[in-house]
Amino acid sequence: MTTVSVNASRSYDILIARGLLPSVGQRVRELLPKAGKAALITDGNVKPLYAQPVLDCLAQAGLEVCAMHIPPGEQSKTGERYLEILGWLSENRLTRTDPVIALGGGVVGDLAGFAAATYLRGVPLVQIPTTLLAMVDSSVGGKTGIDLAAGKNLAGAFYQPALVLCDASALDTLPQSVLADGHAEVIKCGMIRSADLLTRLQDYPPEETIARCVTIKRDIVQMDELDQGERMLLNFGHTVGHAVEKLSGYGVSHGHAVAIGMAVETRAALRKGLCPPQCIETLERLLSRCSLPNSTHYTADEIYRAALHDKKRAGDQITIAVPCAPGDCRLETIPASALPDWIEMGLTP
Repeated sequence: MTTVSVNASRSYDILIARGLLPSVGQRVRELLPKAGKAALITDGNVKPLYAQPVLDCLAQAGLEVCAMHIPPGEQSKTGERYLEILGWLSENRLTRTDPVIALGGGVVGDLAGFAAATYLRGVPLVQIPTTLLAMVDSSVGGKTGIDLAAGKNLAGAFYQPALVLCDASALDTLPQSVLADGHAEVIKCGMIRSADLLTRLQDYPPEETIARCVTIKRDIVQMDELDQGERMLLNFGHTVGHAVEKLSGYGVSHGHAVAIGMAVETRAALRKGLCPPQCIETLERLLSRCSLPNSTHYTADEIYRAALHDKKRAGDQITIAVPCAPGDCRLETIPASALPDWIEMGLTP
């Protein structure tokens, strides 16, 4: 087993191995000895695969358990669903020592995490990600939230979990398109911080890939937990990517949208003379190898209007991550009014 320790506003461990799920009850009991109950939140896809075994081992550890499942997909990250979860936690009389356990992908983790952050002004949160994307990215670092009509993740909280448990055997049940979503975030990690990860993308066993990505994210989060500077590097591809998600009504999945965003933002950087051709050549080769897209039919104006609500915008400026070389990105702050030109320059392959 690999353990990656995070020292942020709350210190916690990320455990990575195959076959970890049967130990959930014991680990939660050891970590939270005062807990009497545990509230499991999952979705309709994950429930038949993993919910009952997790509930059983929590009960065997002496915890009173309750479970709720939500419809799968980004459409569940709404204010209405968030309030429904808060009401359910209240009805089940969870106390401040009782954990919320998020079992699923990024949607479950974001939504359950936001509920845990705000119910009783904060109860323990245990993240059990079941997708590659959630393991390498969304379960780590403390970002939780829901979507608003204007855009993605516009309401939320920074709230670090008490434990993250990545059972790599869960990846065996994922469709290829969902695995590809995770590979987009792996490529993102490589582009911003690890040329070696890019070179050996498909050589590492999943456990090592997960460990490398969460270590990169851990190091950045520890420097900038509240996303005011260095952490913005992790948003590489997300300004355009989130806009594409929103324009598609979330029909384009997060990883596929981020792949498009990385390609658009890298081509723009190349055409503005900010990065060498090697950046886009490397990126497009890896996206193709992982069956990920590198272009979109949406226009620059459509993407710009959708991106106006992006969280990375501050006043009349927006900060984007710009590749300098494969494995090295820097932050560039530009006027928001210049964003349409950036997008236009990056749209054409």
